[in-house]
Amino acid sequence: MTAPSARSTIETAIDLQEVAGSTSRAAGSIIETLDSIAFSLGSMRLSLWDAAVGMSLILIVITAAWSTSKVCGTLLRRATRLDETQRVLAHKITTMLIWGIAFFIGIDLLGIDLTALAVFSGAFGLAIGFGLQKTFGNLIAGVILLMDRSIKPGDVISVADQAGNESFGQIRKIGIRAISVVTRDKTEYLIPNETLMINQVVNWSYSSRDVRVKVPVSVAYGTDMDLAEQLMAQAAQDNPRILGAPAPVVLMMGFGDNAIDFEIRFWIDDPEDGLGSVRSDVLKRVWKLFKEHDIVVPFPQRDINLRKSEQLDRLIDALDRHRDNSSKSS
Repeated sequence: MTAPSARSTIETAIDLQEVAGSTSRAAGSIIETLDSIAFSLGSMRLSLWDAAVGMSLILIVITAAWSTSKVCGTLLRRATRLDETQRVLAHKITTMLIWGIAFFIGIDLLGIDLTALAVFSGAFGLAIGFGLQKTFGNLIAGVILLMDRSIKPGDVISVADQAGNESFGQIRKIGIRAISVVTRDKTEYLIPNETLMINQVVNWSYSSRDVRVKVPVSVAYGTDMDLAEQLMAQAAQDNPRILGAPAPVVLMMGFGDNAIDFEIRFWIDDPEDGLGSVRSDVLKRVWKLFKEHDIVVPFPQRDINLRKSEQLDRLIDALDRHRDNSSKSS
């Protein structure tokens, strides 16, 4: 009466129908009504009641897998012996195992005989392979990134938008398909895991969170160089974000067209708070100290030399005649 591929589900539906009928006449009547609505496909008969039982089994399996995954994630977050990267990696592997087991349990409960799909397995597998190629690629790339610890939650990386403007962002989460990166302006980028595998990535906190920052400063010719260097070093030392060891240094970089060029170099250990803000604070402090000690930051200057030419001489003569005529008329 029924095909072997759906036998387990239908047997379960029949058992539930008998139990419900013996327990409640009303429930048995409803089930009989649902079972009477059916269609046949070859030797297989599938009723509305069979479909309802099958959907219920699928829902139970999915709910159990989801709940188990959540419980495992909670337990792993409480595992103090694992760092953040190890917890994320263990959660990913555990989740894949749980859903894989849930898939085969669901197949068994529904009584689906996979050998019956042998005719369609080639075309079906090819379609799935092409359709989920990027998804599986991103999944495997995420696992590899976590295993070699090159990218992990909390790292600060450089993120470029479509216009090519680079900004700094902190990795918030490594998902199945992509990582979530939050920048200083609260913009959240979703970058595919596979992109991080094949493209160059600047990880500012890969082996160390210490980042060196360079701030260029120019002073006018004739300035007391020793005093200027002392004030620039003081401006860096006064900033609480700047590390005391290694200490900030001030280097003379060269003689420019309009000024003497210096560079303040210092280290910070919180790049996720931004580099532009610490540069701005140092420059503001330098400006204030320079004003207190009468050190000038020069404006650009240009010397213009006019070469003697016949056209220029005629222009000067015309201007002289115009000036003489104007003075005579007045």
